Amino acid sequence: MFTGIIEAVGQLRQLERRGEDLRLTVASGKLPLEDVQLGDSIATNGVCLTVVEKLSDGYVADVSGETLARTNFAHYQVGQAVNLERAVTPNTRLGGHMVSGHVDGLASVESITPRGRAIDFWLRAPNGLGRYIPEKGSVTIDGISLTVNEVDGGRFRLTIVPHTLQETTLGQLSPGSTVNLEVDLIARYLERLMKPAEETESSSGITMEMLAKSGFLK
Repeated sequence: MFTGIIEAVGQLRQLERRGEDLRLTVASGKLPLEDVQLGDSIATNGVCLTVVEKLSDGYVADVSGETLARTNFAHYQVGQAVNLERAVTPNTRLGGHMVSGHVDGLASVESITPRGRAIDFWLRAPNGLGRYIPEKGSVTIDGISLTVNEVDGGRFRLTIVPHTLQETTLGQLSPGSTVNLEVDLIARYLERLMKPAEETESSSGITMEMLAKSGFLK
């Protein structure tokens, strides 16, 4: 589990195809590695990866064919900058939101426009994912926890402040770029629980009426 608060920007040092999978070596930049052990998870551009080898200045991880099919990793090149975050611990400050590191799909950048000292990004979600993105909700873009400021169908607007532009890879994006998108995991689980009983193994008992009575809906 992660928070979407980026700790460092690293760089892909080596990409090695292994059948349908990919082994990558990441130079971790200023990411603290003292407490990282083999088997630990590090979110790499929003993808939860397992450390299979620890280096003095980075780590090695494997990317499965499933992950390659759902993320931008299939198109990355050596030298690619990546956002890094170690998994949370019980005493971690939850500065962003709950992020699983399981990417749902690729969103495309439609426009980038200055707004004062900040920058507005309009992005389009893949078909079927827009319904999980509400105004003032949270999304994860390349591992970064961000607030949705406006929604227009399958499009959504993010307003990025200067600090986030400086400390992440967002400043390298341009119209036409694609990014790893993870929607809010609570929305996904809630949808599953609310499906009719015949579509799931058993009925959850959760209904729109029950949610309204409990204060989850207005």
